[in-house]
Amino acid sequence: MICPATQNAVSERVMRGGPTVHRLASYGTPFHPSFRVCVPWRIRGAAARLLDRIAPDVVHVQSHFGVGRTLTAIARRTGVPVLATNHFMPENLIGYAPLPGRLATAICRLAWRDFLRVFGRARIVTAPTPRAVRLLCEQGLDGTILPVSCGLDLRRFAQSPARRADDGSRVLFVGRLDAEKNVDVLLRALPLLHERLPVTVEIVGDGSRRGELEGLARALGVADSVVFHGLVDDQEVLDAYARCDVFCMPGTAELQSLATMEAMAAGKPVVAADAMALPHLVRPGVNGLLFPPGDVSALAAALGSVLGDPVARTRMGDASRETVARHDIADTLDTFETLYQEAAETPRHFRIARDGDRHEHPAHSGR
Repeated sequence: MICPATQNAVSERVMRGGPTVHRLASYGTPFHPSFRVCVPWRIRGAAARLLDRIAPDVVHVQSHFGVGRTLTAIARRTGVPVLATNHFMPENLIGYAPLPGRLATAICRLAWRDFLRVFGRARIVTAPTPRAVRLLCEQGLDGTILPVSCGLDLRRFAQSPARRADDGSRVLFVGRLDAEKNVDVLLRALPLLHERLPVTVEIVGDGSRRGELEGLARALGVADSVVFHGLVDDQEVLDAYARCDVFCMPGTAELQSLATMEAMAAGKPVVAADAMALPHLVRPGVNGLLFPPGDVSALAAALGSVLGDPVARTRMGDASRETVARHDIADTLDTFETLYQEAAETPRHFRIARDGDRHEHPAHSGR
C-alpha cells in the first residue's frame, strides 16, 4: 500500500496481519487538517523505486491526485496494468474553498478534464454505485467502468440497541462537517421537529464547518438539543449507531455513503437527501424516506414521520439490514480479486457498464 505520509517524511511500516504501508512525502494544506498532498515531481523517484522493488502484477489506485497520478504514469511506462477506483467529485473539494459560481463551475470543468487524463489510462475503472458509474460516463470517460461497492464488515454493526434514558428521540449524523454534507439543513429542521416531539440530534465527526454549525445551533435556539461529539473512536461510533432512532444523511455529493451503509447495518431507518447515490440505498417507505435536497420542511416532515411511528421504524430498520447485506465486504474483495486477474491477463477493451447493463461482467452483481 502506497499513500501520503502524515508528515513530510518517507516511512515504511508492516501492519500486523495486514499490508506493508509505504508513505511518501506530503504537505499539509490550508483547506482541511487531514487533507495532505504529494507533489508528483517530489515523489516520482521514490514511487518508481517502490514499484520496481514490489514488482506488482496490477496497480490499483484510489485517486487521480499525487500518488495515484504518479503511480499510474509509472505503471503505464513499465507495462503494469492499472485498475482505478473513483471516489472523486469536484464539489467535494470546492467546499473547502468557497468560490463565486462561475469560477467554481470553471474549476469543476478543469478538474474533470484532469481526472479523465489520468483515469483514462486505466485498464479497468470502478466506482461504488451505478449512479457513480453514470457520472463518469456523463463526464466522457471511456473503457470498462464497473460499479463495485466499497463494502462493509457487516458483523461489526450487528449489536443490540443501546439502553438510554427515556429522553426523547435521537437523530444521528456521522461524517465530515464540510459544506457538501449540508448538516445545516438538519439543524434547521430541528425547531420544526420540536413542535411535534422531543428530539436530540447527535453529530459525530469534525470538519471545516463545525464552528459555523455550533453557532447555527445556538442561533436557532436548539443548542441544548444538539450534541457535537467530534472525532471519536470506532467503539463510540458503534455506540452512537446503536442508540439512535433514525440516521440522517442530508449530503448531496455522496458516491455511496459508507456512514449510511453503517447505519443500515446497525438496523436503523434512514432519512436521506434524494441526490446522487443515496437513492440506491434508501427505498422510500421500505427502509427509510428521501427528501428533496435542501428542503428543511420536507426533512422535518420525513424525520417526524419515521420517529412518530415505532412499528414502521422497526420494520424499516429490519429492511435496512436486508438491503445492505448486498454490500458485504467479502463480496467486494472477491470482485476485486477477479478484476485484478482480468486486468493482468487481458488487453484493454472498451465496454461500459451502465445502470441498465447489469450482467456483462462476471464479477459484477449490480451493487
